[in-house]
Order: sequence, then structure tokens, then C-alpha cells
Amino acid sequence: MQPGEQLIKQRIEKLDKIRKLGINPYPYKFEVKNFSDEILKKYAKLKKEGKTNDKVTLAGRIMTLRPMGKIAFGHIQDYKGKIQFFINEKEISKKEFKLFNLLDLGDIIGINGTIFRTKAGEITVLVRKLELLTKSLRPLPDKWHGLKDIEERYRKRHVDLIVNPEVKDIFIKKFKIINSIRDTLNKEGYIEVDTPVIQPIYGGAAAKPFKTYVNDLKREAYLRISDELYLKRLIVGGFDKVYELSKDFRNESIDSTHNPEFSMIEFYQTYVDYKDMIKLTEKIIINANKYIGNKNEIEFFGNKIKLKTPFKIMTMKDAIKKYSGINVDKLNDKELFNLKDKYKLEHKGTLTRGWMIQLLFEHFVEPKLIQPIFIIEHPKETTPLCKWSRKDNNLIERFELFIGGFELSNGYSELNDPIVQRKLLENQAKELRAGIEEANPMDEDFIRALEQGMPPTGGVGIGVDRLTMVLTGKDSIKEVILFPMMKN
Repeated sequence: MQPGEQLIKQRIEKLDKIRKLGINPYPYKFEVKNFSDEILKKYAKLKKEGKTNDKVTLAGRIMTLRPMGKIAFGHIQDYKGKIQFFINEKEISKKEFKLFNLLDLGDIIGINGTIFRTKAGEITVLVRKLELLTKSLRPLPDKWHGLKDIEERYRKRHVDLIVNPEVKDIFIKKFKIINSIRDTLNKEGYIEVDTPVIQPIYGGAAAKPFKTYVNDLKREAYLRISDELYLKRLIVGGFDKVYELSKDFRNESIDSTHNPEFSMIEFYQTYVDYKDMIKLTEKIIINANKYIGNKNEIEFFGNKIKLKTPFKIMTMKDAIKKYSGINVDKLNDKELFNLKDKYKLEHKGTLTRGWMIQLLFEHFVEPKLIQPIFIIEHPKETTPLCKWSRKDNNLIERFELFIGGFELSNGYSELNDPIVQRKLLENQAKELRAGIEEANPMDEDFIRALEQGMPPTGGVGIGVDRLTMVLTGKDSIKEVILFPMMKN
């Protein structure tokens, strides 16, 4: 028998003994009146060996135990922190003391008692009443080392949260970031909506979808890769400002900044362009940073990042010139295309000047964009859903926000010419049939919606998980997704 299995067997034996005492090891409820952090704060000024008659009632998981015959010290961990408790055989019933001797690390208990401060200076609960609320059968990781293996932490998030309670703070902050985004958009007059997760035709991003099958309809369907095309239908229908906080799915990379299932906020507003949406994007990020208690300067990947508006704005061509020394406008097609082999750049499909500009940007520039910066004036090939630049028809009115060396947000002056949109989606459909899996399929229903007439519109998507990474200083998306997808 393996050591872990032996420990489980021993705990099951204790479980039987607890039941023989007439104690239900899995009761239905317990009235919690106090939390650890509140107690520690309230009695922070209590002198050493001082005591009170104030009664407290709290519950939590046993994280340490130091039995010393007829007395024992330990710590329980509740939702808000950890606090020491003291067991004295004289202060509880004989049955409760027998119960205590059958407890293990990881068991969840309820305690009622009074507060004192030990000689060592630690605020402690003197237990007057003890209840077992849940008997834990599977031992926690070694109490001295905890759960430190990164892969195991992600695979066993429930254990990670128990033995590394600081991890919980990341997800509390993520919740607050989401609340802040909603609050900002709501105050701007936006309406939150729901659009389909399962779609007959996917679109709105250059990504490979997950396929599924609808039995009753006897046809294939897809998990959405973006909310864009449905949110634009709502703009056509008369909504002025809409947003959706959603789960999107892309059957692609699993790495430090990509997870196949991820959280996205997309929002669309009528009668504005991408410059207006840049300002709103800045506002959303600044508000979220303040909401979780950060200062204007944060640390990410060892870099000091200043979140102060206005963020810098630079064209993609100027960024390439700055970080690589290459002036793409001074190169003819042959000279530009030769750079693909020189720098070993990979590209699927037909190579154009626009795609070469995008490849050079990704290779030379992206990792160097540490401070917040909006990159504008992208090649038209990079998306079929954006209006052409008013300065150059080879470019589009698109921005990407980069912080910490990766893309955080994407926004457009949205294309609303149905004839042009049809042509661009037809070209995408040809690429899809030619084997470019990230190309968009043709969506006739969406085109018909545009033919109804969509007003000038600005739209933005922000990766919520990536934003949480930056604002909490975490270098992997797996740190900010409770249950990330893992490779075997």
C-alpha cells in the first residue's frame, strides 16, 4: 500500500471511531458569527497574556496541530485568514476532547470560545466548544513545503487555494476587475447583453474554432471565438451602446498568454470611431487598476509600468522603424519579401506587403512594448471587419493595446459597408477552403444584417485574463484562470 493510501485508510478508521462517539462527521450547518481577520484586528492592542470574556464563533480548516497531552495549539484557516486556537481538556467536554484526538490536518471544525494573547504574543481563541464540520480523508501536502510544483498547483487548484491562500487574493482581484469594467461601461450608458455561445457560423477573429454537434438539428455548430458579429447585429437593431462579458473559445495554443477557454469583454458604440474607443479603453484600465488598490506604477515581468493617461500612440510602421531600423515604405516587394527568409518568419497563405509588415512587427516589436502603447494603422489584410484608414487604403483604422510585451486589447472603426464586407468575407472563405484554418467563414446572415444598415460604430475587445495578469503582476495566464487547460 502506498503511503498516501495508508494515511487515507487511517483517516477512515478515525471516521468510524468518530461515528461511534455518536458524532455526525458531516453535519448540515454551523452558524458562523466571526472571521479570523476581524478578530485579529479587533484585539490587536490586547496585551501579552491578556484575556477577554468576549465570545467568538468561527469555522475553518485545521492547518497546524501541536498536541501536548491534555492541551494543544493549532491554527484554523477561514475565508478571510488564519488564527490560532488553544484546546484545554478542562475547558471542553470529555466527548469533545475525544473528538479532538481523532482530528487531522485538513479537517474543518467549528469553534466557540474567548480571546486571549499568549506569552509569545499571538492572538488566540480559547476553545469552549468544539464541533467537527467535515472530516478530511485525503491529507494535505507536506505542511512544511506546501504545494509548490506549478503544474500540480494548476491541476489541483482546490488544494492550491488551501495551502497557498494568497492565490485566492488573485481571483478576488480578478472579480473586482470585472466589476470595475462593468461599472465603467454602465456609467457610460452601456447595456450588458447575452449572445450565443454555440453558433452555426463562427467569426469575429482570426482563430480556429471548437466544433460541436447539435443532435436535434442534425448539424455541426461551433463554440464562439468572438462575440463581435452578434453584438453588431444588436447595433443594427437599434442598441446604441452594448457590451458582453463572456467566455470565448479558440482551438489553438496553450502557453503563458493563451488558454483555449478565456474571458473577454467586447463593447460597441454607435457614432464614434477607433480614436474615441481608445479613450474609453484607457479609462477602463485605469479604473480597474485603482479599484483593486494599485498605484499608477505597477510591476510586471520585472518591469516598472506606468499606468498614466494618455497612453502613447504609434503607427505600426513607425514602431517597426524604431525597434528594427527597417523602413518598410522604402523597400520594394522583393526586398520586403526577402526579409521573411532572412529572419525565418512563418506565414500561412498568400504573402502580401501587409502580411510582411505584420510579421516584422510581431518579430521585432511586440516583445519590446512594455509601457502602455496603442499601435494604430494596421495593414488591411489583418482583419476583414475594419474600415480602411482615411489616410491610406492599404491600412485600416485599428488599434492594439500592448502592455508588458503582449497584446491586451483590440479595437476598430467598424466596417459597415455591406458590399465591401461581403467581398472581404468571400475572400476569407476562399482562404478557409484553401486550408487556412484561422480564416473567417462566410456569414450570409451577418451580411444581411449589415444590408439593413449599421450606423458608424466603434468596437473594442479586452482580454480579461491578460488584463488581470498585468494588474496582479502574474507572468502566466494559468495563474489567473482558476482551472486552466493543461497539457498531459
